[in-house]
This record gives sequence, structure tokens and C-alpha cells, in this order.
Amino acid sequence: MAEPVINVSIGTASLLGLANAPMEVAPTTAYLMLGGRCLMNCAFCAQARESQANALNLSRVTWPEFELREVLARLPDLVARGAIRRACLQVTVTADSFIQTLEVVGAVKAVSDVPFDVAILPRDTAQVRQLLDAGVDHIGFGLDAACERVFRQVKGGNWARSMALIEATARSFPGRGAVHLIVGLGETEQEMVERIQWARDLGLEVGLFAFTPVPGTHLAGRHPPALATYRRMQAARWLLVHGHALVEDMTFDAGDHKLVHLGASLPAGGEAFRTSGCPDCNRPFYNEQPSGPIYNYPRPLTAGEAARAILEMEGKV
Repeated sequence: MAEPVINVSIGTASLLGLANAPMEVAPTTAYLMLGGRCLMNCAFCAQARESQANALNLSRVTWPEFELREVLARLPDLVARGAIRRACLQVTVTADSFIQTLEVVGAVKAVSDVPFDVAILPRDTAQVRQLLDAGVDHIGFGLDAACERVFRQVKGGNWARSMALIEATARSFPGRGAVHLIVGLGETEQEMVERIQWARDLGLEVGLFAFTPVPGTHLAGRHPPALATYRRMQAARWLLVHGHALVEDMTFDAGDHKLVHLGASLPAGGEAFRTSGCPDCNRPFYNEQPSGPIYNYPRPLTAGEAARAILEMEGKV
């Protein structure tokens, strides 16, 4: 019988000693993937059913394949040293992906007590319960789109079903759900901020991503979001999830629904502009090249970077 294999982000593979790639910032989460062409057909995704992108890509990151036993042999030491503080498994939708996910969760938990998140599309709350009972810390839902209009354009599928499952998970398993949202798919700033407020009200972790055009995908020709837009969404997210403001405290332009006033002050150190999502998830350069522009800082910002991020948010640079 063939050895079980798994995809590992190139940064994680380097940290594990399975690859040799330069790293400006090391990942603090071990990023793993059960890949294969997905039954879903999200227009931005390299793993989508009709994608012509490299099968080892997700966003702009390469995910080479390794035997699972090689990963499991190296992971516990990195966890013990504090170099890895969480693991996260990305799962494409295939015929046997759920069973494979349970097997990977079990294998990781057998060698390490590292908190383990899974980004997956469960069929129902019964599958959510199975994953949590297996030791999963958070279930990550790739809602991606801020509103039904954009969801139908770039993801297809059933918006009402997706929303109902996320809300049922949040009610049944408080604090165990997360939602991923992508800025730049065609939503207005107000729609994104309102979706972040919805997620926060449900007690969900909110991971914010910048749309990244990937060659070979349907949206390869679309531009990433303007940096000023993304900075405003990061700022709004930070204020909302930390309870410093509500949507009704914020002001939006009546014409284009652009966020024009945050309703509260941001922390001076630039925390709002760091990678967001589950604890210890820094996703180095998932949405950008190290040369910039940097959408999500994978480390604390310098004073100069924090000041510049505010100017970027205001459209002054």
C-alpha cells in the first residue's frame, strides 16, 4: 500500500527541513493541504475544478507533496521548541476528502498536542462535530465573498446553505468556528465591513485575505484590491473584532459605499495591519511578494511601517 502523502506549504516544508527555500519570515503555523482538483469551481482558486494553474499551488504559494510520515517525524520537535504553535489543514472538496481529513487529524494528534485547525467544507453540523471530537480546534469556512451577489459570481454554490451551516456551527459550537473573507472580489467596502460585523456577532474568528490573481484561474486578469481599500478593511476588522466599534459607528460614502470614518481610534503599533485569523496564523507572503506591497504583515510592524500603513489607508502614499 502506498504511503499517505500530504501537501506542505514551501515555507512550512523549509521549517521542517523537507525543502530548502529562502524565508524572510518563518511561518508560526504549519500549513498542510489535502489537495487535488476540487469539485468546487471558485474563480480565484488554483485548485478549482476548471483551473489551469499548477496543481501544487494555492494562492501564490507552492505546496510540494511529501509522505505524511516525514512531516509527522519532524513536527513534534518544532512544536516543543515553540517554532510551530498551530497547524492548519486546507482541504479541497474531493470524493474522499472528509475521511482523509479525519485520518490526518488523528495522525497529527497522535504525535503532538499542537492546536489543529481545518479549513474544509463540511456537509453538515454532524461532520463538524466529528472533526471537533477528533481534536480539531477551529473549523475554517471559506465563505470568501462578503455578499450573495459576489458569492454567485465567483463561487457558485448555495449561499443560503453556506450561511445556514456557518450560523448553525457558531450556535452549536461557540468559539470553534472561523470564516475567511477575501477583499477585492467585487464587493463594496460597506458590504465587507457588514460581513465582518456579522461574523464577529456570531463569535467567529475572522481571517482577512487580499484577492491574489493566480495564472491559470478564471480571475487571473483581475487586479488585487487597492492597498488603501485593504488597509481600511483591516482597520475596520480590528476595531470590530476587538469590540472598539460597531458598523453603526462607522461612516460610508453614500455613492460608492467607501468607508470614510472608522468610528474609533486604532492602536499606534500597527497591530491592525498584521495577518488576521486564528491565533498564531501569520501566512507569510500568501497574498504578496516579499518585495511588496505588503497586504498582511506576518510579524510586528516597525514604527515606520505602522505610520506608513496609516498613510496607505488614507490614500496618501
